[in-house]
Amino acid sequence: MAGLTLRDVKKSYGDVQVMHGVDLDIEDGEFVVFVGPSGCGKSTLLRMIAGLEEISGGSVAIGDTEVNDVAASKRGVAMVFQTYALYPHMTVYKNMAFGLKQAKTDPAEIDRRVKAAADILQITDYLERSPRNLSGGQRQRVAIGRAIVRDPSVFLFDEPLSNLDAALRVQTRLEIARLHERLKTTMIYVTHDQVEAMTLADKIVVLRDGRIEQVGSPIDLYERPANAFVAQFIGSPKMNFFETADLAPNATAVLGQELAGNLQIGLRPENLVPCAVEAAVVQGTLELVENLGEYALVHLQTSTGVEFIAKTEKPPQAEKGETIGFTIKPELAHRFDTASGLRLT
Repeated sequence: MAGLTLRDVKKSYGDVQVMHGVDLDIEDGEFVVFVGPSGCGKSTLLRMIAGLEEISGGSVAIGDTEVNDVAASKRGVAMVFQTYALYPHMTVYKNMAFGLKQAKTDPAEIDRRVKAAADILQITDYLERSPRNLSGGQRQRVAIGRAIVRDPSVFLFDEPLSNLDAALRVQTRLEIARLHERLKTTMIYVTHDQVEAMTLADKIVVLRDGRIEQVGSPIDLYERPANAFVAQFIGSPKMNFFETADLAPNATAVLGQELAGNLQIGLRPENLVPCAVEAAVVQGTLELVENLGEYALVHLQTSTGVEFIAKTEKPPQAEKGETIGFTIKPELAHRFDTASGLRLT
């Protein structure tokens, strides 16, 4: 096992720079998730760690060893891709054993590792099947097993669940979490799904346009986002944002300070509580209710035209077009500078 250190890591394609000096420390045994919108550089950064992309500047170290010029096969990492990349003409056993066989590992050791990995992932009964006779979730477990048998210092996952249906994503996500708990190996996981990030990570790295916006535990990023981008990216549904003019007249009294200047107020949908209109921090006309059984997502619009969502235990007893007020505990309201987007304490 090993930690990782990235120092001023850059990547350019010709004159186009896509990674702008990334600095990051990953501790031995941590489960770190890279999140961000499409094109933010998370997969590129993962591939540079793996050695599949050359870095244009800076350094990548695994453990105490700089690996800038070390071939991917010699870095002690194993990567699980979005596509399963299994050999269709080989059995599950042979797919998992292939890399070790190429490395001329002793056959008895290959057999031990493959069967041990199959036991961990509960695919022992599938070892003599071909990939075409497996479900998507089973194929992904085989791909993970192929990585496990290499006994790597670092596991790298590049959006491994994106090809699975909703139920399989949940199941496989739990299996990956259990795998980390069992192996205690450093894992880096790329996803655009913030739910995966929140449920799996010890530490989340939020990326935008080739730069790190914030690094922290899931609860840190949820409760103390560094800026408006992180605040809206972490949390589902995303945080509502209001200019001071969009808030109800009673907002200043409830939130406990003057709301003026270049200020945006962020209110999470799950923290909004229905109340009388005259006591509201924000109010809006009802446009749509998504009744999901466990909770309801209430879509509204302020008189200034700002759309927002409230997440409530039950659907509101109101008709479309009626005005509904919501209040919030003052400590749960976030303040951001309008110009810079930075969170204000």
